[in-house]
Amino acid sequence: MSYDPNSAVYTTDEYGRPFIILREQAKKTRTHGVEAIKSHILAARTVANIIRTSLGPRGLDKILISPDGEITVTNDGATILGQMEVEHQIAKLLVQLSKSQDDEIGDGTTGVVVLAGALLEQSEALLDRGIHPIRIADGFDRACAVAVEQLDRISERVDFSLEDTENLLKTAKTSLGSKIVSKEHTQFAQIAVDAVLAVADLERRDVPFDLIKVDGKVGGSLADTTLIRGVLIDKDMSHPQMPRVVKDARLAILTCPFEPPRPKTKHKLDITSVEEYKKLREYEKEKFADMIKRVKDTGANLVICQWGFDDEANHLLMQNELPAVRWVGGPEIEVGSTLHSFLHMADNILLSKLIAIATQGRIVPRFEDLTADKLGKAGIVREVSFGTTRDKMLVIEECANTRAVTIFVRGSNKMIVDEAKRALHDAICVVRNLVVDNRVVYGGGSADISCAIAVSKAADDIASIEQYAMRAFASALDSIPLALAENSGLSPIVTLTDVRSRQRREWQVFLHCFSFDVNSGVCSLDMKKQFVYDPLISKRQQYLLATQLVRAVLKIDDVITSGEAED
Repeated sequence: MSYDPNSAVYTTDEYGRPFIILREQAKKTRTHGVEAIKSHILAARTVANIIRTSLGPRGLDKILISPDGEITVTNDGATILGQMEVEHQIAKLLVQLSKSQDDEIGDGTTGVVVLAGALLEQSEALLDRGIHPIRIADGFDRACAVAVEQLDRISERVDFSLEDTENLLKTAKTSLGSKIVSKEHTQFAQIAVDAVLAVADLERRDVPFDLIKVDGKVGGSLADTTLIRGVLIDKDMSHPQMPRVVKDARLAILTCPFEPPRPKTKHKLDITSVEEYKKLREYEKEKFADMIKRVKDTGANLVICQWGFDDEANHLLMQNELPAVRWVGGPEIEVGSTLHSFLHMADNILLSKLIAIATQGRIVPRFEDLTADKLGKAGIVREVSFGTTRDKMLVIEECANTRAVTIFVRGSNKMIVDEAKRALHDAICVVRNLVVDNRVVYGGGSADISCAIAVSKAADDIASIEQYAMRAFASALDSIPLALAENSGLSPIVTLTDVRSRQRREWQVFLHCFSFDVNSGVCSLDMKKQFVYDPLISKRQQYLLATQLVRAVLKIDDVITSGEAED
């Protein structure tokens, strides 16, 4: 190894032993052009290689340690990348790529990053051959168009209805095959299908995720996970003597506290005598009685309050036979997360809002605004207890809006519960995608191999230099079945060669569903008969997003930090 004397300092330590200090070159010089692009590719490939081993049903898990020391064990690509500390600007693009796939589709977050990493690896080889980055990007665009067209050609429509959900169940099982809940994947797949169909509008092909609530409690096993056709509240009645069951419930959903009005300025009240104290007590009691009367006059027989109330108000509510639940929503917003928040479309919605949607009631901010037509309606509200500690929760069932559902996840520890929630999120999104577009392609890498063959054939008809980029795109598509085989303990090259030759040899009959079984290791199995399905829109989005990201990276030949002058 040789050292540049202009970039190194030779010195000795306290014992006279020589050592070399290399000067930092980043602030002195910047790489431009192809060398800069190669450095960007190296950073992005490093991130992609981290999660490559997590692809597929035999993929490995990662342990993520937060700054607080909290441990997360997962193989979900979006979760891994979202919690990683990534400093390089180009590597952050891969994190955003995974997030985009998660926001749009909800599944395939690992596959899209693996494909993008493979495309960048192929790009580096083309750059070494002297091909201009723009010509490489244009070739990738043409190849992606061919691959998407091939996906449309080999896709098949799956029929389903409220009575026949077998095809939806098979697709959900494919999504759950790589998750921690794989031992209970049949039960979880059925829960995901039932939850989506309960809230879906099949005529409009729309699935409102606001009506699906996912809650979890430590204790029990994954097999104890249930689907509740209603709303589950991690609360109990505010007074132990209140009834545990309310039938034909009419709910008053309040965001105002059960307490006397207080001045909003910085005043204080000094009580100097017993008479003044009694007068204040009577005033508060009158206000409490007035509030309870307003609620009962509307016909309400259950109060859902966002805020708390003191013991006197609680005692008066019990005396007036008006059951109440306090601290629902608001500060207790984390008691249950909705799928809406899992998809990062918005912040956590208030639990009281979900109750209002389910019971078709109105959230009332003032007692003066409470009327009978603003009450929510439910067939039964009951308090249930579970676990060895006899934890209590409220279940609102037979709601006016029968489409609202809650998935109650159980697990032996918090890590299992959190990972089960992430698995359910992917499965629910996959079923949602089939409701929106019921076309599927077959998994196990078979669709990727079929598209790679189609792109290779199309490249032979291209007279320009872009055919090199198209062949590189086809090689990158092979990276997904290669990773699946490698993670399953199979010989990647031998396995891919066997399946690829079978598809190419019988191309005219479109054996696009032949691949290898990652569980048994048998090659050239029919993925259709193995019920390994992928939604078409998920696979298509992977190709499009990965191609656009690689195109963006190839067009960046320099990174300049604002405010830093070049020496």
